[in-house]
Amino acid sequence: MFSQIYINNLNHTSCKFILKFLCRFVKKLEMNKTLDEFKRLLTIMDELRAKCPWDKKQTYDTLRYLTIEETYELSDAIIEKDVEQLKSELGDLLLHIVFYAKIGSEKNEFDMSDVIEGICEKLIVRHPHIFSDVVADTEEEVKHNWEKIKLQEGSKSVLAGVPKAMPAMVKAYRIQEKARGIGFDWENTQQVWGKVLEEMEELRVEIEGKNNDRIEDEFGDLLFALINYSRFINVNPEDALERTNRKFIKRFQYMEERAKASNSSLSQLTLSEMEVFWNEAKNVC
Repeated sequence: MFSQIYINNLNHTSCKFILKFLCRFVKKLEMNKTLDEFKRLLTIMDELRAKCPWDKKQTYDTLRYLTIEETYELSDAIIEKDVEQLKSELGDLLLHIVFYAKIGSEKNEFDMSDVIEGICEKLIVRHPHIFSDVVADTEEEVKHNWEKIKLQEGSKSVLAGVPKAMPAMVKAYRIQEKARGIGFDWENTQQVWGKVLEEMEELRVEIEGKNNDRIEDEFGDLLFALINYSRFINVNPEDALERTNRKFIKRFQYMEERAKASNSSLSQLTLSEMEVFWNEAKNVC
């Protein structure tokens, strides 16, 4: 009863103060929980490294391909918009980061605090528009500053940070983004589409001329131009192609099921018969 009377008599200023206090309190609780769980993860990693036969054997090299696999699984979760799976895969990736840091500490090379400190310092240095007096009001200005700072830090080329082992399509997209970051890019979408048509024509000429030495080059140029165009229409080419891959798989498997239901298999059908099932699949998948 007293509490209700007290609440009823609160003025607007008091309410704002209490809400602000509660928000800060909740944020502090969330931060404490995050730190507690992170410490727990570090402790578990210590235990695994000391006692688990498999974990004790791991090195940077043995973890590398597993980390790549986990990254692709994270990518799958993002494409599928599966939030629960996304949360799980982020945890798996975090485990790998902690694992590498643990190995680094055992070799007296670096530890988890060095990793965190390094990324904190990098973020501060590369965001002078937030942590200093540099002005950057647009996304493009931010990207331009980022690449400029990387060169000042000693990077030999704007493109030096693109991993050599990155899949070709993703690599092309990142190369183009980085080039744009220092102002080397097309001015508008029409120019890029014109380049796509130009490369398509050059490929056609080489194919008709049966110039095998040039066909692959021109095909690569066409793909590069299409990836460039994708940036200008705000489409991620890797995501777009992966969605098309999955769509094709679903439709193809539908065809297989339809053939099986007809006591047959796709290999026994004519192309025209398969096309009937394919058109059905397009309406279903």
